[in-house]
Amino acid sequence: MFLSYALGLALTQTASSQNEVTVYNQGFALVKEVRQLNLRQGRQSVAVEDVAEQIETNSVSIKSLTDPTGFSVLEQNYQYDLISPIAILNKAVGKTIRFHRVLPNGAKEMLSGTLVSSPTAIVGNAQGGGGMSWNGMVIQASDGRVILNPSGEIEVESIPEGLISKPTLLWELEANAAKSHTVELSYLTRGMAWAADYVLTLDGLGAADFRGWVTMTNNSGATFENAKLKLLAGEVARASQPRPPAAPRGGARMEALGAAAPFQEESLFEYHLYTLQRPATIRNKEIKQLSLLEAKGVKITKKLIVDSLLQYGVFYPSEGEIGVGTQKPQVRIEFENKQTNNLGMPLPMGTVKVYQRDKSGSVQMLGEDRIQHTPKDEKVSLVVGRSFDVVAERKRMNFRRISDRSFEETFEIELRNRKEVPETVHVFERHYGDWQITKTSDPWTKLEASLQQYVIELKAGEVKKVTYTVVTRW
Repeated sequence: MFLSYALGLALTQTASSQNEVTVYNQGFALVKEVRQLNLRQGRQSVAVEDVAEQIETNSVSIKSLTDPTGFSVLEQNYQYDLISPIAILNKAVGKTIRFHRVLPNGAKEMLSGTLVSSPTAIVGNAQGGGGMSWNGMVIQASDGRVILNPSGEIEVESIPEGLISKPTLLWELEANAAKSHTVELSYLTRGMAWAADYVLTLDGLGAADFRGWVTMTNNSGATFENAKLKLLAGEVARASQPRPPAAPRGGARMEALGAAAPFQEESLFEYHLYTLQRPATIRNKEIKQLSLLEAKGVKITKKLIVDSLLQYGVFYPSEGEIGVGTQKPQVRIEFENKQTNNLGMPLPMGTVKVYQRDKSGSVQMLGEDRIQHTPKDEKVSLVVGRSFDVVAERKRMNFRRISDRSFEETFEIELRNRKEVPETVHVFERHYGDWQITKTSDPWTKLEASLQQYVIELKAGEVKKVTYTVVTRW
């Protein structure tokens, strides 16, 4: 709530349902709050305590919604020297303190003296009766003794000046007249982020159910009650920022909300904005999961790919063996993000976990992959693992140097289907320079400048060899 320093102003906040939080992929959020501010004429100090601890102070803006020219901001300060045992003792150096401790024989002792050095750490469960051990502390007792790293409880006369219980924004305002203002406070804060998580459950018959969740984390140091929650998906450029005050660490609790809270999607500039269709409370140190989308009967295709040279990049032919040997085909699951496929919604980047039910009806995980921001009408292609029962073995059968800048090579790819059902295997062969296929056992297609593809149909239990000869010139 708003407080007044020295002026005793009566300041209240309007309904929190007017608050709005927009969370971005990159770990920050834009907070907008509508509040009621009662001002008197002239210059005055006003403070707001309940702001995020990771606020970006250079982003703070305040304006009157009822009278835009009714007051002006002369000065703004952000105070974040928070009350803590070590902070209090740091400011109490040179002052008198009292120390209560339990001696090894069980007797209790109260020391009074001057704090010479503040502690660097506090350790619990110290020996000598429990309590706290103040490592690094030095006390000059009134009887002349010097106590190092004492264990026990400390009393100070008062909280040193300048320490506050919450991060606080302090404004110096100049008001034209005594008046009540409805104001909008907005700022950016670090410590808030969201990501999309998806579950694709295959039915084993060429279709799947697709479910999307939003997982949002709030470590900003503030709780936002009944706020309008918006999520922006996209790569928003930001200038380098100084590191903000660190948020206090602690355990996060998980809250999951189901499909009764859908998002409405809209295009915004070059991004997409998802607005939750009801108010939400976003608690500090909380992980919140919200339903994003649900689609049933999504048509999917499975693709087995043998891509022997995928990891090698550009290389020059030589008499060494590159990309040969026994290989396990990559398994991909692909589907179209279209309305005709019961989808057609922009999909924020995130992790997709793929499952399928076994014969007993239990769901088993098949693999997972990440997708980038995917517009509607685009294809989603997920790498979920490697085939167990389909094996490829690639050999280079011949290498002949035609000249200093040309070579002739012959390759053989043996495909073995050890399943009791037929399979289709896509064989990718990569070439560089000026290449020409002079002999081949099967038809092929040129997918791009350096990529050749064979699509091989294998019957159950079938073994088949694909061979070709290529001439490469540089």
